[in-house]
Amino acid sequence: MRILGISAFYHDSAAALVVDGKIVAAAQEERFTRRKHDPGFPASAIRYCLAEAGIGASALDHVVFYEKPFLKFERLLETYLAFAPRGFRSFRTAIPIWLKEKLFQKSVLRNHLRAIDDAVDWEARLLFADHHQSHAASAFFASPFTESAILTLDGVGEWTTTSAGFGRDNALDLRREINFPHSIGLLYSAFTYYTGFKVNSGEYKVMGLAPYGEPKYAKLILEHLVDLKDDGSFRLDLGYFDYCTGLTMTNSRFDDLFGGKPRDPSELLEQRHMDLAASVQHVTEEIVLRLTRSLAREGLSKNLCLAGGVALNCVANGKILRDGQFEKIWVQPAAGDAGGAVGAALAAYHQFAGKPRTPTAGDAMAGSYLGPAFAPSEIESRLRAAGAVFTALDDDAIISHTVEALIAEKAVGWFQGRMEFGPRALGGRSILGDPRSPTMQSSLNLRVKFRESFRPFAPAVLREDVADWFALDEDSPYMLLVADVLGKRRLPADPRKEMLFGIERLNIARSEIPAVTHVDYSARVQTVHADTNKRFHDLLTAFKAATGCPVLVNTSFNVRGEPIVCTPEDAFRCFMGSDIEVLVIGNCFLRKEDQSPALKLDYKNRFELD
Repeated sequence: MRILGISAFYHDSAAALVVDGKIVAAAQEERFTRRKHDPGFPASAIRYCLAEAGIGASALDHVVFYEKPFLKFERLLETYLAFAPRGFRSFRTAIPIWLKEKLFQKSVLRNHLRAIDDAVDWEARLLFADHHQSHAASAFFASPFTESAILTLDGVGEWTTTSAGFGRDNALDLRREINFPHSIGLLYSAFTYYTGFKVNSGEYKVMGLAPYGEPKYAKLILEHLVDLKDDGSFRLDLGYFDYCTGLTMTNSRFDDLFGGKPRDPSELLEQRHMDLAASVQHVTEEIVLRLTRSLAREGLSKNLCLAGGVALNCVANGKILRDGQFEKIWVQPAAGDAGGAVGAALAAYHQFAGKPRTPTAGDAMAGSYLGPAFAPSEIESRLRAAGAVFTALDDDAIISHTVEALIAEKAVGWFQGRMEFGPRALGGRSILGDPRSPTMQSSLNLRVKFRESFRPFAPAVLREDVADWFALDEDSPYMLLVADVLGKRRLPADPRKEMLFGIERLNIARSEIPAVTHVDYSARVQTVHADTNKRFHDLLTAFKAATGCPVLVNTSFNVRGEPIVCTPEDAFRCFMGSDIEVLVIGNCFLRKEDQSPALKLDYKNRFELD
C-alpha cells in the first residue's frame, strides 16, 4: 500500500511517502523552491517522493491531508462570534482567503494534484486526518516503541493546542486535550513577537537567548497570564493577548505588564529581553513537566513520545528526560507542521487501513535522512556546469582532507548522502567546525551564517563517546535533547565572568569545546551513529584519532533566512556567497581560493531575515 501525506497552506509545507508502512521519502517544499517556510502546495516535494520510490501518481492508494479544514473554519467563526465586535478587523482580513481557498480546500487540493497527474481520480483517494492526530501518529508510529505515552503541543491545529494519550501497536488513544485559545505554543510565540523575533520562525532564538537572562518575569507570567494547574492543564488570560481579535500577538495590557512596547527587530537586544526569554522558557518547562508527570502517574507506560512545534524545544525535552518520570523519550525530528505529512500518512496506514505495525530498531525515521541524494557522477557534472573547481578524491582521502581543514579552523560545508527531513542538519547538509576553537562560534555566526552572535551551535558527537563529554548516555540522533557539558571537560572558572552580563558572557571560554558550550554549560547534543550515517561517523572517528576529540560543531548548511541547501548547486552558491572556506560534496573537495572570483555572490543581503 502506497500512501502520500501532505502538509500545506500554513507554514513548512511538506510531503511524505509511506510504502507498506515504511517511510521511504519525505521533504519540505522550501528546500526546492528556496523560499523559507514555504506554505504553498508541496508539488516539488511530492514529485521528489514519487521519483524516490520509482512510482507514478497513479500508483498511490491514498493521499492524506494533515488536518481538517472545515473544523479550522469552524474555529475561525466561533472565535469571531465569541469576541465580536472586537475581532472584526482580523475576521475581515481572514474571511476572503478562507472563502476563496481554504473552505474549499478539498477542491483546491484536487486541482493541485491534477497538475501532477490529471488522469487520476483524486476524489476517491483523498483523505483528511486531524491535525493533532497527525502529530501523535508522527510521534508514536515512527518511534521504536510498541507502547508509549504521547504528548503533542503546538500553537493550534483545528481546535486542539495540546493533546495527551497513549499508543499501543497500531492504535492511538488521545484521551485529553486543551483547546484554542489556550495554547502553550501561542504563549511562547507571544514572547517571540514581544522580544522582536518572527512568529513561527524565531521561537528557537528565544530558546537560545534564554540562558543569557534570569527568569525574573516568570512569577508575573504565572500570576497574570497563565492559570496553571498541578496536572499541567492551563488557561491563558486573553485580556493580555491580541491573537484572537487582532493582527498582533500581544496588546497594550501586555506592554504595561512587562514595561514597554515590543522590541523592533532593528533595536539592540537588552538584558530585559534576555530575562523575558528566560522567563517564558522557565514557564514553558514548568507546564511541560507538569503535563508529563501527570501522564506518568497514569502508569500505562515508561516510554514517552513527543511531537508538535513545542516539542522542538530541546531544553524542555532534556529536562523531561532528567526528570526521570519516563525511562525513554522519543521526539519526532520533524516535530512541527512539516512532520504532519509523515503522521497523516502513517495514521492512514495504521488507523484508517488497519494495517499492523512492527517497530524497527532505532526508529522508523532512518536518521531523518529521507530527502534527495545525488550520485557521484551527477555531483561532478553539476559542479562543472556551475563553474566549480574541485578535486575528486577516494573515500579515505576525502575524510583526511576534511579533517585537516577542520583542524586548521576552517568552516567546512559538508554535503553527503540524503538530505535531512525536519529543521535540523544532521550531517547530510551541514556546516562543520572545530569545537575546540574559542573563536569558532562567533566566527560562524557572523562571517558564515550572517546571524545573531548569541546563537549557540550544536555538538555532533560519536554515540559511543557521548557520556564521556556530556551528562547524557542516551541516543540523541536528532539534536532534540539538551545536556550539560561534564564537569571534567569544563575550564576553571574565570573571575572575569562574574563581572559580565548578557551577551558579553559569550566571549568567555567555558570548556574544552567552547564553540558548542552555551553560557550555562549546556549543549544541544546530536549523537552520530554508524548505522544511519557512516560517512559522518567516519569523519568524527578520524577527527578524534587526530585530536582526541570526538566532537564537531554542526550547524545547518545555509545562511540566515535561507532554507537548508538541497542540491549541489545550492551548496556551491552558498559556499560562494559566504565565508565557508572548504566545500565537500560527496567525494568532491573544493577550496575557496581555487574558485573564480567572478562567481562570488553576496548572500549576506540575499534573503529576507528570519
